[in-house]
Amino acid sequence: MSIQRAARFLIVSFFLCGAIPSSFCTDKVHAGDAKVTALSADDFDWREIVPYLFTACSMPGQQGITMVLENFKVLRTYVASEIQAECQPARGRCPAEDDNGEISKRIAEIVQEEIVHRNKNAVVDHKLTRQPFPFSEIAAVESEKRPQAYLMLALSDRSYKAADVQDKYGTPFDTNIFQWYSVFKYRIKNADYTSDAVFEIDPVDGAVIKVAISLKPKKH
Repeated sequence: MSIQRAARFLIVSFFLCGAIPSSFCTDKVHAGDAKVTALSADDFDWREIVPYLFTACSMPGQQGITMVLENFKVLRTYVASEIQAECQPARGRCPAEDDNGEISKRIAEIVQEEIVHRNKNAVVDHKLTRQPFPFSEIAAVESEKRPQAYLMLALSDRSYKAADVQDKYGTPFDTNIFQWYSVFKYRIKNADYTSDAVFEIDPVDGAVIKVAISLKPKKH
């Protein structure tokens, strides 16, 4: 599917399969050898990241993406689990997994190492390879052409369902059905911005596959 065609579908298709590397749409994550810090898919609340996306729109690409990811609970929890996995008491090396400074430092390093500039977008596409974990990949995108920011998540299993989404957020603002998936769309709209969350859902079993959050500031 071309970027142009995908853009006519919905934000999640464009940014998950066009602006960021195609691996976000195709690759599978293999299980790691250590259990990560407890977190469920339902602990994720897309509304919590919206203020940071809004702030990112007024910042340069790399700086904005770093700020968003440093304040994203899912990634902070995952990075904390990686720090915990490094603990080697016998060697006197055991970094504190709840060290906020160390977590932020490592997220900044992820952005520094993985950021790419593609199609006038700054993009960080980070795989969460240490499993089990509710999510398998996080991508943050900031447009370098206009003030817009995006955050995407791929879920690692099929346990989070459309019914769970509705229980948490209520009736969707909009719904749609495409060839291979359906979508639930939620929206926050105020005087400063419009932010949408698109949940991509498998219509066969109701499993949530991906989530894409977008934010576009309003002109004043």
